[in-house]
Amino acid sequence: MPVDDILLETEEKMEHAKEFLAGEYRKLRTGRASAGLVDHIKVEYYGNPTPLRQLANIGTPEASMIVIRPFDPGSLKEIERAILASELGITPSNDGKLIRLTIPSPSEERRKQLVSAAKDFAEQAKVSVRNARREGNRLLEQEKKDAVIREDEMYRGKDEVQKLTDSYEKKLAELLEKKTAEIMEI
Repeated sequence: MPVDDILLETEEKMEHAKEFLAGEYRKLRTGRASAGLVDHIKVEYYGNPTPLRQLANIGTPEASMIVIRPFDPGSLKEIERAILASELGITPSNDGKLIRLTIPSPSEERRKQLVSAAKDFAEQAKVSVRNARREGNRLLEQEKKDAVIREDEMYRGKDEVQKLTDSYEKKLAELLEKKTAEIMEI
């Protein structure tokens, strides 16, 4: 496997870790309304668990409100039931046509818990990036051992893998910093 292929594969794994972190951050409730809070919720629709985003338009007309407008008005009760069963802890308001979710501002203690959870997610992502680095370096060493690449190519590849690692760790730190600021904002 050429060095460039190993680097590409390593970067894809690191990008996946970053995307996973961003997805987890979208689910964290910060006091600001976001469609990401509810779009992953599974609704029992005709016997099949279906993501809410496939059943309804999800909008945020205000900073503290999410409006869910189902494509099929008959699914309102099921959507409401799924929201109540989710870990959101928000009671939906159903007017017969759409569902409104008012997002309360979290307490200071809750915001600190959310920041802690955000740090945990960031640490998991960093571990994934470091695992990708280790795997990339292992592949480079294996290719050198199998005489597919020269020693100088292996060292150049390892330098590139480290640059990728540093770059992705910086991106993860920026995501964490941004999410922490968003959570602590009142």
